[in-house]
Amino acid sequence: MRPLTEVWSAATSRLMLIYGGLFAIWCVVLLGAVQFESSRYLSGVIDTMLQQRITLLSRSEPSGLKGAIENAVTIDPAGVMWLGLFDDHGRRIAGNVSALPAELPVDGLVHVVESGALHPVVGRPVRSRAVVMTLPDGRRLVAAKDSRTIDGLGAIMRRGLLWGLTLTLIPGLLGGFLLSRAPARRIRQMQLAAEPIQRGDLSRRLPVSGRGDEIDLLAGIVNTMLAEIERLMGEVKGVCDNIAHDLRTPLTHLRARLYRTQQQLKGPEEAASLDACLADIDALMARFRALLRISELEDGQRSACFQPIDLADVMRQVHEFYGPLAEDRGQRFELDLQPMPATRGDPQLLFEALANLVGNAIKFTPAGGMVTLRSANDDDGGYIEVGDSGPGIPEGEREAVLLRFYRGDGSRSTPGSGLGLSIVSAIARLHGYGLEVGGDGHGARIRMRFGPAASAVG
Repeated sequence: MRPLTEVWSAATSRLMLIYGGLFAIWCVVLLGAVQFESSRYLSGVIDTMLQQRITLLSRSEPSGLKGAIENAVTIDPAGVMWLGLFDDHGRRIAGNVSALPAELPVDGLVHVVESGALHPVVGRPVRSRAVVMTLPDGRRLVAAKDSRTIDGLGAIMRRGLLWGLTLTLIPGLLGGFLLSRAPARRIRQMQLAAEPIQRGDLSRRLPVSGRGDEIDLLAGIVNTMLAEIERLMGEVKGVCDNIAHDLRTPLTHLRARLYRTQQQLKGPEEAASLDACLADIDALMARFRALLRISELEDGQRSACFQPIDLADVMRQVHEFYGPLAEDRGQRFELDLQPMPATRGDPQLLFEALANLVGNAIKFTPAGGMVTLRSANDDDGGYIEVGDSGPGIPEGEREAVLLRFYRGDGSRSTPGSGLGLSIVSAIARLHGYGLEVGGDGHGARIRMRFGPAASAVG
């Protein structure tokens, strides 16, 4: 079951909500206009009836007006029309209107009266439309009719609006939710298929349902791009591997010949020159080996052999291996192990990665300094950190040091190929780990993170 936040963040759901909102607004406007026009029409009909009735009664004989009003009330037991006759002091003479409303102007025009006219049947003040006319003898004649018909029409309209919105929006929302599940499920499948691609497996492709809709069109475009990228990357990788292989062979032969020549020479100057040549060739061959190693790691096939591993045991092996070297250089090498979650991987590759990090830390830490290898946990998960008290890595170079052959200004005079951290980065990516390069100005801190946040760092 998907969370509601994920359901309503989908484009289909947002379009459905927008459509539903516009439909609801249109229904309110439409029914409001119908109610307004209907109320205005009924009000006009009622006003005409009141004007006709009061005009007819006002033309009756003054002596017979009271009887005419009483007769009109008698033949209207339902109280459809209210009539009243009052003297010039406001006292009721005849009719079923209990009192003359104070807010009703005596001008012969129809007005709305919110209260004051007592309905003879229900016995409570109700809203009505009424007209008051002053007769020649000073008496006042009142004709009124309640607005229950108009108000009832408004109530019917409101109930109709409520039912209309309920019977339209609720099935629409449910239908939209059900319709959005299929695209969301396909997007989820594409997301799962893209995870190996993000980890470097360009042989994977996004699933295509065969419906030919927009999602299939997008998946097809991405798959075509992936195929072309895979082809280009394969060509580049093949060229690099071939160059490394082709150059390594003649360099190996050249080194062997120089070594044999060195053995035959007896002069110290010639031997020293050949030693320098051999050292340069060894450095070149080390670079080629590192490039081939990175190419092997980026292939990703080795991840099929991953197994449950004890990272603490790997860290102990690295500490035992480099402990004597740090001691010879007058450095302290501390190991701090904290409980870590279980993980899967290749212990040999992880040993190689940590060995590269520790070797770099020892190389750049001066005598009397300290190198630490520790494991810890935080809110983002577990990590292994290698720290030192050397010159550190400038903040502007912390991303660049992971690139191949990159060497900072402070390390150009130090022996190395600039490929050590590239190998570490390749091993981390193969395991799905993150690599964080940092420091506090008093040394470098490199973390290999294998917790939930590992995919968010690089």
